[in-house]
Amino acid sequence: MSEENIVGHALKPARVRKGDSRRARGNRTGFTTGACAAAAAKAATVGLLTGAVPDSIVCQLPNGQAVTFAVTEGRLDGSGETRTAHAVVIKDAGDDPDATHGAHLTADVCLLPDQAGEIALKGGPGVGVVTKEGLGLAVGGPAINPVPQRNIRANLRAVAAELLATAGLEVTISVPGGETIAQKTLNARLGILGGISILGTTGIVRPYSTAAFRASVVQAIEVAANQRQTAVVFTTGGRTEKFAMRQLPDLDESCFVQMGDFVKAAFTTAVQRNFTAIYLGVMVGKLTKLCQGLSVTHAWRAPVDRVILAEAAQAVAAPDALIEAIRAAETARFAAEQLARLGLTVAFHRQLALRAIRSLKTQYPGGYQLTVLVCDFEGQFICRVAEENIL
Repeated sequence: MSEENIVGHALKPARVRKGDSRRARGNRTGFTTGACAAAAAKAATVGLLTGAVPDSIVCQLPNGQAVTFAVTEGRLDGSGETRTAHAVVIKDAGDDPDATHGAHLTADVCLLPDQAGEIALKGGPGVGVVTKEGLGLAVGGPAINPVPQRNIRANLRAVAAELLATAGLEVTISVPGGETIAQKTLNARLGILGGISILGTTGIVRPYSTAAFRASVVQAIEVAANQRQTAVVFTTGGRTEKFAMRQLPDLDESCFVQMGDFVKAAFTTAVQRNFTAIYLGVMVGKLTKLCQGLSVTHAWRAPVDRVILAEAAQAVAAPDALIEAIRAAETARFAAEQLARLGLTVAFHRQLALRAIRSLKTQYPGGYQLTVLVCDFEGQFICRVAEENIL
């Protein structure tokens, strides 16, 4: 999961739900890149003021929690008004080993003479540059989100109030190797190039946070909308996204959003932003969940409705014995594989797609055209069903 999952210290053990093995891996929390950047900046500022960068620093997180961070590579370069303090905090993502786990959040702090009260934040190597609207950040500026910006400034004011009465501070946040790390994220698609984002609304990363993923879905849709895209393509994962991209080669990459299990968040945002076309790239399991009208399609929310599968099989004239077997089976895949042997793959998936369209248009009404693209478990095309196909 991405960093915006939200680490501090172990909270209550996460409840492990049936069908969700990832939750059993651990519940140790960690810290966001924003929290680590603030701690490094505070440690460097203390070094600039005292002549020695500390080995640890107490930093207040955006959620108000005070946390002690280990500091490495502390040093001072130069002298007088040109002196720069350098500090590094290594990100610990806890039991949420995201792409930025182990990243070296680095801060270099120097004086800004005659700029009383100013705290200028800059992005150094490894911190992405914003190139598209829709992220709440200035195009051309560093990808340091608003909450981390405020948190960095608040921590610096707490230790440098006297200095800031007569001078300012310039803080450059960098992440060695950040450009390589960013290749494992969706930053490029969001228009953040050259490095990672400095993120975190609380400072804490909770293992496998669903709130973080949901927020990333909404943000991706907002970016597409702010680029004046009129179509958005929701997929449930990497395989369905690659499939959908092959089917819709003329659409810009920003139109493709991996909504995962978050149907309600995706559709509600798309309707609010007035997209005129919504496409869905799905396989049989999630397609059945969409027929069920679930706002979240994760396995622990609800099992696949085998009645829907059986009814779809009946609608395509499957044998009675098979219909009963589907009704008793544990998975949607069983139905798909058995019907494939009878040459009913396309007809069966079309039935499910039509049901899904009816369900989604009822739950999320709006002026958009809905099209469902269905693939098999290898990502190969099965059918394309548009809203106008419903009589």
